[in-house]
Amino acid sequence: MQKVKAKKSLGQHFLTDENIASRIAESISPGELPAGAAEWGRIPIMEVGPGMGILTRYLMETGRPLKAVELDHESVEFLSHLYPGLDVMERDFLQMDLSKAFDGPFALIGNYPYNISSQIFFKVLEFKECVPVAAGMLQKEVAERICSKPGSKVYGILSVLLQAWYDCEYLFNVEPGVFSPPPKVRSGVLRLTRNSRENLGCDEAMFKTVVKTAFGQRRKQLRNSLSSLIGPGSTLLNDPLLSERPERLSVEQFIDITNRLR
Repeated sequence: MQKVKAKKSLGQHFLTDENIASRIAESISPGELPAGAAEWGRIPIMEVGPGMGILTRYLMETGRPLKAVELDHESVEFLSHLYPGLDVMERDFLQMDLSKAFDGPFALIGNYPYNISSQIFFKVLEFKECVPVAAGMLQKEVAERICSKPGSKVYGILSVLLQAWYDCEYLFNVEPGVFSPPPKVRSGVLRLTRNSRENLGCDEAMFKTVVKTAFGQRRKQLRNSLSSLIGPGSTLLNDPLLSERPERLSVEQFIDITNRLR
């Protein structure tokens, strides 16, 4: 079979290292998942952007139900010939209703296209009740941002929104030389597992607005960046917490501010 030509418009960089592919697949196995999350190592799997199927093979070896979502028609044809029994959907993952993908929860995994990796994880948030575990490879900078803690310079919107619902772990680095063609950036592999939080304890839509508004002017103190939400004369303006910049606040502190704004 002729190999698939990587398409820049789709952000394709095909992984060529079998060992790394195996390690990524292993990240959602029962033995590798955190304590209390081993049950999610047996649920069905959805792979995003399988490309030429190097990760797909290791996922198929788990024996778990597997669906692959691929936008590139050439890759779909390649995978259909390489793995005749594979359920390959020629779809745009970002447009899918994930609640209809399986009869129950599933694990999400992939060597995610770098140009839409943040959008993929916002999609995970939208369907967090369907996706108790998500893992895979993306640009190192984005993976580090997702997993960063309060006080870090890269801590931001995606960090707070994801960490409200998931425990985020940065697993390992991947160098450019194991891709064809090699990307101009380093890559990183992460894993997200649902935490025990059942609800935020605040209005979720308002919480998102507060976080996005705060980080929209991340160099400013919160009393300034959130001024459009607080309104003049509010006693909240005198709270010492609002003298902080957004990257200093934990998820719980953002929840507290949201409740007080309501």
